[in-house]
Amino acid sequence: MVSTYIDYNLITRDMKRSLERTADQKQVARDTEYYKENIGKVTSIEAFMDDYRLYSYAMKAHGLEEMTYAKAFMKKVLESDLNDENSYANKLSDDRYRNFAMAFSFSKSTSVAQSNAQEEDVIGLYKQSMVNQEDAVKADTAYFKAALDKVTTVDQLWQNGRLKDYVLTAFGLDEKYMSYSHFKGIVTSDPNDANSYVNTQAAAYKNNLQTKIDLITANASAADLANPKSSARVQIAQYQQAIANAPDYTPLAAMFNFQTDGTLASGDLPMSEANKSLVSEAYVFRQPRTSSSAALLNKTYYEQTMATVTSVNDIKSNSRLFSYIVTAYGLPAGTLTSTFENIVTSDLSDPASYANTQGGQYNAVYKQIAADFNFQADGTVAGGNTAQTAAQMAKTSQGWMSRYNDKQDEADETLISSFKTLMSTVGNVDDFLGDSKIMTLVLKAFGLEDEGDTARKLKKVLTSDLTDPKSYANSLKDSRYTDLAKAFNFNADGSLGSPTLAQSESEILLTAKAYVVAKSQFGTEDDKKKATEESKYYSSTIEKIDNLDDFLSNKRLTDFVLVAAGIDPETVEPGYLRKMFESDLNDPKSAINTEPDTRYRELVASFNFDTEGNVTKPESSIQTRRGLLETEDLYYNQTLEEQEGEENAGVRLALYFRRMASGVGSAYDLLADSALLQVIQTTFSIPKEMASADVDVQYDYINRVIDIKDLHDPEKLEKLLARFTSLYDLENNTDVSPAALVLSGNSGGGISADTLLSLTQLRAGGR
Repeated sequence: MVSTYIDYNLITRDMKRSLERTADQKQVARDTEYYKENIGKVTSIEAFMDDYRLYSYAMKAHGLEEMTYAKAFMKKVLESDLNDENSYANKLSDDRYRNFAMAFSFSKSTSVAQSNAQEEDVIGLYKQSMVNQEDAVKADTAYFKAALDKVTTVDQLWQNGRLKDYVLTAFGLDEKYMSYSHFKGIVTSDPNDANSYVNTQAAAYKNNLQTKIDLITANASAADLANPKSSARVQIAQYQQAIANAPDYTPLAAMFNFQTDGTLASGDLPMSEANKSLVSEAYVFRQPRTSSSAALLNKTYYEQTMATVTSVNDIKSNSRLFSYIVTAYGLPAGTLTSTFENIVTSDLSDPASYANTQGGQYNAVYKQIAADFNFQADGTVAGGNTAQTAAQMAKTSQGWMSRYNDKQDEADETLISSFKTLMSTVGNVDDFLGDSKIMTLVLKAFGLEDEGDTARKLKKVLTSDLTDPKSYANSLKDSRYTDLAKAFNFNADGSLGSPTLAQSESEILLTAKAYVVAKSQFGTEDDKKKATEESKYYSSTIEKIDNLDDFLSNKRLTDFVLVAAGIDPETVEPGYLRKMFESDLNDPKSAINTEPDTRYRELVASFNFDTEGNVTKPESSIQTRRGLLETEDLYYNQTLEEQEGEENAGVRLALYFRRMASGVGSAYDLLADSALLQVIQTTFSIPKEMASADVDVQYDYINRVIDIKDLHDPEKLEKLLARFTSLYDLENNTDVSPAALVLSGNSGGGISADTLLSLTQLRAGGR
């Protein structure tokens, strides 16, 4: 017969071709085709197990054929949460069960409104919107001051939307209620002329309302007028309120230099520099948040005004000054002006003074305030002194600049905290849209807070299928809406879906675990700690990847997946990984399918990039692409090993050892697998009696004869298996023909016929 050594080498010389021959066998091809066609139709564990052809195929592929009967046991394996270290599959000592559960997706895709990465992105967008808003205020103000001087007519001002919006915002006016003719009439009016448009229109507006009041009063009964709840009294109150709140357009009219025909007199500008400053200041203070621009304006105002202050009353009567001081020193918002007066008129040298004895938790602040102002006991400033020296004023302003936005920041953090909590309770799109706090943050994050969108429109956006160019969100041609839909995971019916990720949750988990094992198998506890930290980086970062280019440009990520796949990143040429990812997994002739190293195929299959390199939602299935390819490859390997074992058990052992070696991390792994142990016992002539020794003794012995790391070196592994296959025939008294010895010498495996003869003599002498 042909030797074990020759048989093994004939198979592994071109392992890919050997597996292809196995795959081409009629029964194997039929079983594989059935599995591929039907596994995607399965939606439950019960349905999977009830289809014996599917179930038995998968069990055989994962080396669990002998456990096919144990359905109750295997169901518990498949139901395990692999993220939970205490789950059933994770607690089993045999990794085959965990790997089997990993190959399927029965409980791994979490349906959530948002993943952690999506939540972080939305919160990041919200925070960035605050920065953008502040930058926009500065940019708009700079534009206003530069562009306004180029305007020569009211028409030009009205037609420049950016300038017009700036002016209307500064005066608290809404464009929806402002027509061109009305605007022109205002800005061309002389507010000092009682007959000008701005004055006559205001008078006419109020007179019209007053006329309505007079008519109601004349027609209503005395009883109705006496009853506060009567319709007459209610209408009168409404009109009176409207008169009181009638917009005053005279400040707007006073800002411009336009003539009555809407033009400018020769040499005139639309607005003086002083008025431009007033308008820009009004614009800054009209913003919903106190920006740094507003803070600086307040600082300037405070420092200029304080120079004129001669008594405490000057501050008490100026709410802007008083508010500045309260904020600068971090006092409660409800602090009274009388409290401030008591503080700054205190004598700090007197232990019984107000500043020294009052304030409770703010007592130190009270003392600081008293020290930073120079008022006498009667609240006045002594002759020759100022309310604050330059140094004292600088200290107050420093406090203002560091604290002016504290309440805003606190409100932001409160809103963000509420958002995180509330998002965890969202069960469907209606819950999401119905929560005002959630919507406040979300609409601001995506710049939609001023669009006035209805809940119905937003629901159609959020439930859109972004992979469909004709979907509602895509049809709006506005990236804000597509970004909004992308940030959440609602199905078409509004229910929760799973995130669209570059890798599914199960694949991320599998990749992360494989990396940790690869890095810590032969490392220290510190190596394991570093690997665990790196896996956390990978798991969080890969969720944020949107396309292939982003992934490939991050070497930290690509090195991670290569190591996890058992590939040394240093051996991968630049651009080769892209070539693999851009190959067609469905084309047998593509680069990835002709690559001898099948690890690349499984690596690429674990990602969800489409042909354009974008992340796409995988087809709903209980098995990922990688899981399917892995199961198929394992089935071919198992079948090849079984068939070869029918002719020669030594070949089967060698093939099995070759396939499993990369997963061996210690001698205990060898002792736990009888087939692996038999190869080691034969290769190193370990006496059979050793099997009855204490496990620790066997462990030490194996470590003396082999460095486990060598099993992860392809060259050293092949040398070990060459030795095993040569000695296997000797140990099992297999007759090997002289021709086989000659063939083995020419096989290129590295063991000559002379060596085999020497081994035979040595073995014979040892008996």
